[in-house]
Amino acid sequence: MGDSRRETEVACEFVRSGVLSVAPLSDRDLPDLVALMRRYHDRPMDFADATLVHLAERESLSTIFTVDHNDFETYRIGGRKRFRILPAR
Repeated sequence: MGDSRRETEVACEFVRSGVLSVAPLSDRDLPDLVALMRRYHDRPMDFADATLVHLAERESLSTIFTVDHNDFETYRIGGRKRFRILPAR
């Protein structure tokens, strides 16, 4: 989102605008997140990345918007399928 207060406010307003939705997580998702972080322990995968990969698997999504190309070129959906990463390099 950026480091400045204004950038953070703009990003939060964008989320609140309804243009995108924020998928819920519950305690039932935690074992899957831990399993992903263990699978990618050599990266290491952080909680935020594990959440995105898990939600992509759970919601049957394969396109991800991120600037973290290095990690998301490594991660796989369901252990096999590559992400389509936007914006492309």
